[in-house]
Amino acid sequence: MLSRYSTVKRELEMFETQLNGPDRLDISISGKVDSNTMRESLDALDSQSKGFVNGRMLYRIDNFDMPSFGAIAVELSRLPMLFDLLRRFDRVAVLTEKRWLQKLSELEGKFLPGLSIKAFDANEVDLAEQWLATSSTREER
Repeated sequence: MLSRYSTVKRELEMFETQLNGPDRLDISISGKVDSNTMRESLDALDSQSKGFVNGRMLYRIDNFDMPSFGAIAVELSRLPMLFDLLRRFDRVAVLTEKRWLQKLSELEGKFLPGLSIKAFDANEVDLAEQWLATSSTREER
């Protein structure tokens, strides 16, 4: 069983998850993610969010490089588990300086019923925290 805090670190890459309350998970990612990191990270996300209902996620993305082909293949092979995992959450705040990641994150939220994804600049932690703390409404989704 994974602890309340899980870190997967390899040279030039990091994926970290931490429980931050009963239905809140904080994630930090940086560098380039390979297939092993993706596999271990998805396992940590799945394990740590078991039992979440209307969960919230704060997702920090720093110094992000495109995942390796192997990492994408691992993610695609686990799509059923990923969809199950995403149903545990109703809000995800994404913190990143990269505009294309902000746009892509919010676009992804439009295709996932019941999940609101809002992107913030990396320095807008307080705004992201406030948004996560508010109740979600159907109009936002």
